[in-house]
Amino acid sequence: MKIAMVGTGYVGLVSGVCFSDFGHDVICVDKNPRKVEMLRAGEVPIYEPGLDALMAKNVEAGRLTFTDDLAGAVDGADAIFIAVGTPTRRGDGHADLTYVMAAAEEIARALTGYAVIVTKSTVPVGTNRQVKQVIARANPEAEFDVASNPEFLREGAAIDDFMRPDRIVVGVQNERAAEVMAGIYRPLYLRDFPILTTDLESAEMIKYAANAFLATKITFINEIAALCERTGADVKLVSKGMGLDGRIGNKFLHAGPGYGGSCFPKDTQALARIGQEHGLPMQITETVIKVNAETRRRMVEKITDMLDGRLAGKTIAVLGVTFKPNTDDMREAPSLTVIPALIGAGARVRAVDPQGHREAAELLPGVHWFDDAYKAAQNADAVVILTEWNEFRALDLKRMARRMTFPALADLRNIYSARDARRAGFLRYASVGRADYIAEADADQAPEGTEEPADFE
Repeated sequence: MKIAMVGTGYVGLVSGVCFSDFGHDVICVDKNPRKVEMLRAGEVPIYEPGLDALMAKNVEAGRLTFTDDLAGAVDGADAIFIAVGTPTRRGDGHADLTYVMAAAEEIARALTGYAVIVTKSTVPVGTNRQVKQVIARANPEAEFDVASNPEFLREGAAIDDFMRPDRIVVGVQNERAAEVMAGIYRPLYLRDFPILTTDLESAEMIKYAANAFLATKITFINEIAALCERTGADVKLVSKGMGLDGRIGNKFLHAGPGYGGSCFPKDTQALARIGQEHGLPMQITETVIKVNAETRRRMVEKITDMLDGRLAGKTIAVLGVTFKPNTDDMREAPSLTVIPALIGAGARVRAVDPQGHREAAELLPGVHWFDDAYKAAQNADAVVILTEWNEFRALDLKRMARRMTFPALADLRNIYSARDARRAGFLRYASVGRADYIAEADADQAPEGTEEPADFE
């Protein structure tokens, strides 16, 4: 089948590449000529494991091309996917549909025959009917149907999620559109991955409901973590005990500095706004948004308390700034709350991130960037683990503690234990939802071995 993918952001590019790997003829469209040239040259503008190789494979096979000519891409297409951004609208928290409607109008003027216009972007309930109206007004003679096909891709695991999905959700209005969508996803249907066909509104709602529920699980365990700290319980054991219940499951029950990224913050706000517009406040979702913001502030307090309430003049090494590992995405990352608060309190912040440096450098002014965790920790007063990249899961804690002026570790992803930190020579340790070890030692007295290591450059 011939597919046009309008938008080469995270969702559009991953989806287009994966559809081409199914054997479809895919043309990815973007208005930015520089981005198109970059893609044609084999350069991937986002970091997603495995995407560069899969893209190169399908370009070489002739199934995947890139263009800034939307009309040429739409001509003869069986399906045209809209995968443009729907950022949170300033002032009211609603999803901004400006780019979706502009794409729909441009597609309408370019249609030359029957096609299914598929909304891949995350949009409020009722959007696909609006898209249909926009297309009909712009081209009354157009022969088309609309469909809703929300994405459920996790950054860092997007290709696997696309190729081995929990489910595919397709919202349509008639059998003709359903047949086109079935043809597109036939490779997954033949491998028995579930395809749920619904009406338009249900497909739109599934996306918001799913993301809001996952955000709720994260926020719930973070709130339980705060209570664990007061009561002496261990949130890792609590979440394990909860997760063994098949009705609950163990996913998204890991305490930390709160959720971030391109989906959960935006989608929870949009769902709350949809509820308000229909006179039915989404009280649980609204509380989730509030508690998540409080969780981030609590991380700053935790670091401050670990350093006896004094951040001014302290040097703090932050390991990880992206909202999660295996991505360069900085959208709504906890670091965007934590690091400015540390700097604002007078701390000197050093940061290390395998992929986030380029984008984060503009978002986090005043940060000193390092490419090595041990160098960042040299003569520091504290190390903060903010993103659980694999390279931070097996640190030589003894080596790190020896380099520091005063060894203090804020492990905000619960990678290590208080025992690990104590044995490595850390005098202060803070985690999330667990009892923290604080040595009975003079806070101003550095441990033995803080001299500069011979291999330090």
